[in-house]
Amino acid sequence: MFANPVFRYRMLTLAEGWSFVLLLVFGSLLSRVSEIDLVMPLGSLHGALFVLMVLGTLLIRRRLQWGFVMTLVALACAVVPLAPFVLHRVKRDELLAAEKAAQPVPAA
Repeated sequence: MFANPVFRYRMLTLAEGWSFVLLLVFGSLLSRVSEIDLVMPLGSLHGALFVLMVLGTLLIRRRLQWGFVMTLVALACAVVPLAPFVLHRVKRDELLAAEKAAQPVPAA
């Protein structure tokens, strides 16, 4: 399952989206209302996931047969809050079909 590049990309988009939400909600909000400052660790995590999502998008685009515009949209989704969830939802059927096609057929 983890060897499947489409599955890894799907999970990466979700992880990047959640890291952004956590950074905005817990990192920014919590540092304003309390002494707890989670911006640095959450920001580092989100930054790493952002870079991985950009690289993952550039690597997976051929397998998914995405053109220039769709690749640009996927890259823009990495920047806009909650957009990775929208991308994941809109492209869900396409991603699941590509994921299923990439899995080896078990020997009978």
